[in-house]
Amino acid sequence: MPHLDDAYALARWLSGNSADAEDIVQEASLRALRGLDHYAGGNARAWLLAITRNTTFTWLARNRPKALVISKDIETLAPADGATPEEALIAKADAAAIELAIGALPTPFKETLVLRDINGLSYREVAEITGVPVGTVMSRLARARGFLMAALGRPEAK
Repeated sequence: MPHLDDAYALARWLSGNSADAEDIVQEASLRALRGLDHYAGGNARAWLLAITRNTTFTWLARNRPKALVISKDIETLAPADGATPEEALIAKADAAAIELAIGALPTPFKETLVLRDINGLSYREVAEITGVPVGTVMSRLARARGFLMAALGRPEAK
């Protein structure tokens, strides 16, 4: 239960919208519950996110074959305390640009970026969830960040 928000965030980024993410997390939760007797202990968050990731890909293949998935439902941002309407509008536009740029990333880069930078998992946890070596996670993350910087028109930090 404490990791459902993280599962929802991952499903939302990978599926592209909130309604699908809710369905995916519900299905992933049922799968986790059914597989609870096979859970070997360890990091429950990483275990649930791995189930969510796999459920998302299964759900997308079943419900949206060959569809390009880009997030369209940008959440509204509350202006920071003391922010002017102009600053709030700029922040909202920046958030929309970032969300679209993340949504346009190829899936391996998107999932790595979301798991590491948005959900805050360690490189090792991301490697376990995605089934790739830690070095591949680091490479994908660097490339994803580079793609984002390029998409946002910002020079990469060297």
